[in-house]
Amino acid sequence: MQIVFMNQMSRTNESSEENTAQVWIGEEEGVWHLGWRDFEADGYTKDEDWYSGSSWSELLCVYRHRLSMKLSEGYRPVIEGIFHEPEDAKGRNHAAQKLQCYSELYGSEALYTELCAWRRRKAAAGRKAPYFIASNRVLRLISAFVPQTVEELLQLPGIGANKAAEHGDEWIEMTIRLERTTSFPLDWVFSELKEDEFLSWLYKQKEHKYKQELEEFRMGRVMLMGIAEGLSLDQLAEKTSMSRRELVEQMEVLEKEGYDMELLIRLELESLPETEHSAIWKAFEDLGDTFLKPVMQRVYGQEPAAQGGMERLYERLRLIRIRFRRQTIEKRSAV
Repeated sequence: MQIVFMNQMSRTNESSEENTAQVWIGEEEGVWHLGWRDFEADGYTKDEDWYSGSSWSELLCVYRHRLSMKLSEGYRPVIEGIFHEPEDAKGRNHAAQKLQCYSELYGSEALYTELCAWRRRKAAAGRKAPYFIASNRVLRLISAFVPQTVEELLQLPGIGANKAAEHGDEWIEMTIRLERTTSFPLDWVFSELKEDEFLSWLYKQKEHKYKQELEEFRMGRVMLMGIAEGLSLDQLAEKTSMSRRELVEQMEVLEKEGYDMELLIRLELESLPETEHSAIWKAFEDLGDTFLKPVMQRVYGQEPAAQGGMERLYERLRLIRIRFRRQTIEKRSAV
């Protein structure tokens, strides 16, 4: 096997001993290989096979995900500059990110649990999704810094005047009775939080992002194979455990990436009357393809009849929009 890339990594463990490792990419007879090797103190090595296959794109997805896991565990490249710090580490959100990091590492779990219970009650009473009330990040910040006045609440990123006016009194009612060991303003966090600790936290966020990218890549590949086999949306839903709506959203992504979805679109729309298809197409030409609601109202009226359900009507529009956008691009390219 020919090694085409390798870099040395190291970290200092809790016993102040240095662990070394290597990440590498190799190629053999058209097959890509990706792996990790730990060097033990006793001279033995421990190998991890991360990927073997023919897809360079999939290898890169796996590489980003698995390497971010190792970086979040404290490994750092021996040769500086080979790997870059996450862009958030030095961006405009640097201060907010550090406050968020501290809150997740050192917040009060008891207060966070109480805040989550409060959010569930508010969401149920207002018939809203919990994240509309307050995000997990906001509740983590409150649990860590225990603000006890509106002025202190407003120093937390993600809490503006409207949110403080809406929920501030209830939050303060929960925090005012608690003793706290920290104070406002929060400038002390930037010297208290260790830089390497902060970087590991940032890489942990990247790990979640890259894991999602990898899952989406692999799901897209399963979809493409299913489409080539002539599977319908219902059959793909059974194969992937995705809903029809999620599958159509993924079709839109794949179409933008250059994959042809026409085989599946034709299968799903084969029973659609030509007059209805033409009406939808004309609506896209007249109204544009950015928003579906005006097209829906043009074709089906202000209160369309439930022809299989509103969800299916929107699905139909989205499938035809994929076809419409592709043909529009083809016409422009031909000019």
